[in-house]
Amino acid sequence: MDETLTLSALALGVLALLPAARQRLQLSRAKHRSLAGHSRMAKRLARWVPGYAYDEAQFFAADGAPADVAAQRRAALQRLGAEFETRYAKTLAATAEARESIPDLRFTGRYRVPFQFSPVLRAQVQVGSFLQSSNGVQVQDLDGNRFYDLTGSYGVNLLGTDTYKACIDEAVATARELGPVLGAYHPSMLDVLRRLREVSGHEEFSFHMSGTEAVMQAVRLARYHTKRKRLVRFAGAYHGWWEDVQPGPGNPLPPRETFTLQDMAERSLQVLASRRDIACVLVNPLQALHPNANAPADSALIDGARRAGVDRAAYTAWLKRLREVCTARGIVLIFDEVFVGFRLAPGGAQEYFGVKADLVTYGKTLGGGLPIGVVGGSRALMTRYRDDRPADICFARGTFNAHPYVIAAMAAFLRHLEQPEVKALYEGLDARWDARASQLNARLTQASVPVRVANLSTIWTVLYTQPGRYHWMLQFYLRKHGLALSWVGTGRFIFSLNYDDAAFEAVASRFVAACAEMQADGWWWTAPELTAKAIRRGVMREMLARKF
Repeated sequence: MDETLTLSALALGVLALLPAARQRLQLSRAKHRSLAGHSRMAKRLARWVPGYAYDEAQFFAADGAPADVAAQRRAALQRLGAEFETRYAKTLAATAEARESIPDLRFTGRYRVPFQFSPVLRAQVQVGSFLQSSNGVQVQDLDGNRFYDLTGSYGVNLLGTDTYKACIDEAVATARELGPVLGAYHPSMLDVLRRLREVSGHEEFSFHMSGTEAVMQAVRLARYHTKRKRLVRFAGAYHGWWEDVQPGPGNPLPPRETFTLQDMAERSLQVLASRRDIACVLVNPLQALHPNANAPADSALIDGARRAGVDRAAYTAWLKRLREVCTARGIVLIFDEVFVGFRLAPGGAQEYFGVKADLVTYGKTLGGGLPIGVVGGSRALMTRYRDDRPADICFARGTFNAHPYVIAAMAAFLRHLEQPEVKALYEGLDARWDARASQLNARLTQASVPVRVANLSTIWTVLYTQPGRYHWMLQFYLRKHGLALSWVGTGRFIFSLNYDDAAFEAVASRFVAACAEMQADGWWWTAPELTAKAIRRGVMREMLARKF
C-alpha cells in the first residue's frame, strides 16, 4: 500500500513538472543560437578571452601574406600615420590631452579595430576626436580640414546641422525669459504635445534626459500595468546600456529577467503565446537592416564577415504577427525609436511599417539638437498610480526632465518637420537612397574592390565580399579621403536627409578612391585557402595557446 502511494505521488510529481520542462525547452529553442541569446555564457566567454596583441611582424602578416606584401603594408601604414600627424596636428594634440581625463576616448581608441591589432595600430596612426564647426553636410576639425559627415551624430542629425543650429537658436530666444527654471513647464510644452500627438498617434507623453532613460521608463510602466516581470528583446537589438536590455559583454551583471529571442522566428511567437509572465516586448526597428545581428562595428571584423540587407515586406509581416500575439496575450509592445526617430517616415517606424506600438520611445533627433528622451502611449499605460491603491505607484522623475530650452528646441524641430521643403525630403525617400546605394555598388564592382554597401533608407553599412583580416583598415583610408566616420568605423554610415546629388557624388567618389588606395597598398591581398572559417579557427588557436 505504502509503495503504491509512493509511486503515485512520484508519478504526479513528474506530471506536474512536465509543463514546466516543456516551457523551458520551448524557451531554449526560441533563444537566438549564439552568445547574443545566452547572456550568462557570453559573460563567461568574455572573462575567458585572454588579452594579447600582435607584434609588428604578426601585425602585417596575420593572414599569411608573403614578405613583399607585408613590407608594402608596413610602408603604407607609416605613410598614413605620418600624413595624419601633419594634416591633423592640432586635432590630435587636443585629443591626446583630453584622453588623459576622458575614459570614453581611451575606450573608443582601443576598440576601433580587433583587439589583437590595436596596440601597433595606435602607435602608428592616431585619430582625432575634436571638431570646431559644421556647415551643410560637412564638418571641420581644428586644423581646418573639412569632411563629409557620415556620423549622423549617432542618429541625431536627420535634417542637417544647419537645421539644428536654427532649432537651438529659436529655443534660446524662446526660453530666454524663463531661463533654466526647472519643475514648471514652459508654454512651448503645449505646442510640443499637440504636434507629438499628431506625428506619433499616441495620447500622452513623459519626458526624460536620454533615450536610455526613456526605454527604462517604458519597461517600468509595462511591468507596473501588467503585474509581470519578464522582458523580451531580440538578438542584436540595442536599447541603451542599462542591465535589463544589454546582455553579455559590456554589462557587469547578466540580465535577470530578460529573454533574448530570435528575430523573425515562429518559435519566438510561440514563447510569447504560451507564457504568462511576459510584461513587454522591445523592438528596435533598425534591426530590419540586420536581423539577429549586433550593431556592426569594425572592432568585430575578425574574419571580415558582416551581413546586412532589408526585406521590408518580410519585416513588416513579422511586426504585424508580433502585434497580434502581444494583443492577444496582453503583452505591451514597445517600439524603441530612439535611433531611427523620424528617419524612415514623418511618423517614424510605426508609419513606415504600418504597425502601432503600445508604447514608443524617442530621443536624439526629437530634441532639436539637445538631449532628450520621450515615452508616448495611451492614458491607460502612461498613468503611474492606481486610484484604488494610492500607495502603489510607478515613480519616475528627474531634475532636468522637460528643461525649458530642450522643450523649446523640440517645438522648433517639430515645426520644421511640417515645412514644405522638409516634407519634400520624404517624397521618394527609399527610392532615392536605394538608387544611391545601387550606384555606389556598381562603381565598387567596376573598381574590382571587395566592398559593397547595404542600407535601410539613409542608414548604411559596409559589407565585404571576401574573407580578410584587414577590412577594418578602410575606416582610416576613408578618413584620409575626407569622410568623417563615428568610432565604429565602416559599420554604420548615417546620412542626413539634406544630402543632395552633388554631395552624394562627392562622397561616392571619395569612397571609391579610398578603396582603390587601400587595395593598392596590399591590405586586400588574399590566399585562396583563406576562408572565414579558417580565420576563425586560427584566431581560436591563438587564444587557446595564450590561455593554456
